[in-house]
Amino acid sequence: MPRIVWDEVGKKFYEMGVRMGVLYPYSSTEKKYAPGVAWNGLTKVGDEPEGAEATNLWADDQKYASFRSAEDFKGSIECYTYPDEFEPCLGYAEPVKGMKVTQQGRSTFGLSYRNAIGSDTDPDATEYKLHLVYGATASPFSQDHETINDSPDAATLSFEFETVPVPVELEDGKTYKPTAHIVIDSRTVDKKKLAELEKKLYGDEGDPELPSPKEVYTILNGAAA
Repeated sequence: MPRIVWDEVGKKFYEMGVRMGVLYPYSSTEKKYAPGVAWNGLTKVGDEPEGAEATNLWADDQKYASFRSAEDFKGSIECYTYPDEFEPCLGYAEPVKGMKVTQQGRSTFGLSYRNAIGSDTDPDATEYKLHLVYGATASPFSQDHETINDSPDAATLSFEFETVPVPVELEDGKTYKPTAHIVIDSRTVDKKKLAELEKKLYGDEGDPELPSPKEVYTILNGAAA
């Protein structure tokens, strides 16, 4: 086996930014995600999983075994604004146009976004990771309304979300645990198949859609168009 080499040219990667956020509101009447809409003003999406905590078993005065609890995918979103379609996800209802009633039921939503991947040979960060989030619900958020002074700043909104995993039923007999988060790496996935997936996510001839994990797998595993 050859000796390990550190800091090889082209292998100094880093991640940065968040862009191309898309909201997919869930329609409880149609039992599916509604067409996606652009999320302008998105400044941060935090992946904050919880769980997977170790439980240790002891016997014969030594550690006998160790297993972990189920993992729960959570996160946070910061933004300057959000699409109108997100208001039901925040518990807003509009009985008449322009009148917002708060503290109502909160709708479920899906989300997609990118974060760029740069390297020592790609400082423009042309590669990226594409994140797909399923079954999310947003927690209440706080917002300060401050006077405009000699150094005004735009107010930001920040809220947390939790998720309910969706089934991962793939073809070819492959089985995985349910998940609420899928990540696609543009450096390793087939570019043509990725383009097909993004046509579905962002819209092309049809409406922007959030595909299920099985649909994502079928697109990325199938023959490129």
